[in-house]
Amino acid sequence: MGIPAPNDSARAVVTGASSGIGMALARTLAQRGYSTILVARRGDVLEELATELRSGHDVEAEVRPVDLSDPKSVEILCAELAGREISILCNNAGIATFGPVSDLDPEYERAQVRLNVNAVHDLTLAVLPQMVRRGSGGILMVGSAAGNMPIPNNATYAATKAFVNTFSESLRGEVGGQGVHVTLLAPGPVRTETPTDEEASIVDRMVPGFFWHNSDKVAEMSLDALAHNKMRIVPGTLSKAMSVAGGYSPRAIVAPIVGTFYRKLGDGD
Repeated sequence: MGIPAPNDSARAVVTGASSGIGMALARTLAQRGYSTILVARRGDVLEELATELRSGHDVEAEVRPVDLSDPKSVEILCAELAGREISILCNNAGIATFGPVSDLDPEYERAQVRLNVNAVHDLTLAVLPQMVRRGSGGILMVGSAAGNMPIPNNATYAATKAFVNTFSESLRGEVGGQGVHVTLLAPGPVRTETPTDEEASIVDRMVPGFFWHNSDKVAEMSLDALAHNKMRIVPGTLSKAMSVAGGYSPRAIVAPIVGTFYRKLGDGD
């Protein structure tokens, strides 16, 4: 059956909905008639977004200000979602760090794993059984081109996204014949807004403008891919190049090259 049409009782869940791709996904879903459950830490931003979606698209928009790196909060949210009719889950929330792991805050690194891996796994487990029973539903996993290769100075993030990438495509193989769509979004750089002068001096100098992809366009492409049950969507030139490099280039050669790039991001120079 695939992705069900919008209805009054069903909800599309978007994590990390307070900015970037997550906010764009929420807006695109609302434009297509889906009522949403918006999840992120910043409740004030979610409330503003929810008001926008309700007034602009005549849909319901529920707000859940949840820290998905906190296991107890995730447990409570999962219990709710397991008892709701969830038609679409967009596992988008995630954080990244740059620099040598030995120099980074250990607790923040652990929180990164809990958010990027554990929460994705838990939320999927919460909604997948009902989708399989209904024979319909969609799960959009936001992985990364970074998950295709070892990346020194971005080690924890790359490892967590490797989990998301592999979990998504493995899960797809399990439920593909049961009417449930699973699509992996594996982006590289995605521009959410015009960068400040400081940000531009660090990032834009290393990533030319034509490599960037707009978050609104990525959201539309991703939901279209989910509707058509595509395995993976890799928007943008740099994302495609990273995917090819990760899949076909010797890791001993790739790792030092990309590691140097990510060290510059961590150093800010």
